[in-house]
Amino acid sequence: MNSSKPPVLAGIGIFSNTTCRTEKKISVFFSVIFMTVGILSNTLAIGILMKAYQRFRQKSKASFLLFASGLVITDLLGHLIAGTIAVFVYISDKDWIRFNQSNVLCSIFGICLVFFGLCPLFLGSVMAVERCIGVTKPIFHSTKMTSKHVKMMLTVVCLFAIFIALLPIFRLRAYQIQASRTWCFYKTEHVEEWEDRFYLLLFSCLGLLALGISFLCNAVTGITLLRVKFKSQHRQGRSHHFEMIIQLLAIMCVSCICWSPFLVTMASIGINENHSQESCETILFALRMATWNQILDPWVYILLRKAVLKKLYKIARRCCGVHLINFHMWELSSIKNSLKVAAISDSQVTSKQMNQQPLSSTMQ
Repeated sequence: MNSSKPPVLAGIGIFSNTTCRTEKKISVFFSVIFMTVGILSNTLAIGILMKAYQRFRQKSKASFLLFASGLVITDLLGHLIAGTIAVFVYISDKDWIRFNQSNVLCSIFGICLVFFGLCPLFLGSVMAVERCIGVTKPIFHSTKMTSKHVKMMLTVVCLFAIFIALLPIFRLRAYQIQASRTWCFYKTEHVEEWEDRFYLLLFSCLGLLALGISFLCNAVTGITLLRVKFKSQHRQGRSHHFEMIIQLLAIMCVSCICWSPFLVTMASIGINENHSQESCETILFALRMATWNQILDPWVYILLRKAVLKKLYKIARRCCGVHLINFHMWELSSIKNSLKVAAISDSQVTSKQMNQQPLSSTMQ
């Protein structure tokens, strides 16, 4: 008995001396504020989506509304579940030994952070792919991208994110309480075994891959819209192009700024093994930046719409005194505009071919 080791709590191990300096009152205050703002913004976005879905039951619009609904609902659940656990941990003075004897709460917390972290990134990349197909191949999108296919894609994305989150549990590798003792994640201290590195690198690589796909597809979409805008002489597509370009820029900026620090930090820990006390505070700061993505998602994807852009345009025109874009011919459906522009361009090409055939016959 005298030579026995002190008891070690599951998922905690021996608490490291490198603890982040976090004040209880300030941390609880910011956690409650972030959770409240996230719940309110995502709830407002869900209401807007439901109203839009009831108003515009169009085949081309249904895919975007379903993907956006899945994204917003995921963000809302993330704030409700993970935010509640975080506030409970702060209020309980981070005494994990008292309320986490069997490591159930830490496992749930870690699973939630991994799932609600990867799922919005996956949905954002899928939305970028869908938007790219809708702009570059509007006819294929209108005929093949049905609501059934969209629901299947949403299910596959969620199941894949759940599988990644449950993978350590399947392998009997418990989630670890981090040095700040405020959240649970993969093992980030004294990472020596290959499996611990694998989880960190898998999470960071999947997240960076999703960001890369989103960036690539949004870049292709933006270039396509700009080319159509400068080539087309029709007014009906110009306001639509302006709206889409603004949304694409906002989506790329918010996703990259919010998630890149955390993903790069996790990848660095998985490669370099060690991190000091300063990196502990860096991880906590990067995690808080990542949570801002769930707060800003509804404002970028849903609330940055025609009405907001028109008001911003009017304010900018009053300040600058320059007439930039005519918003009088704003179409309701974005994919519908793309279809019209594509149809007009196709009709022009066919008419030119028909005119060239008689000329060639007369020359013969």
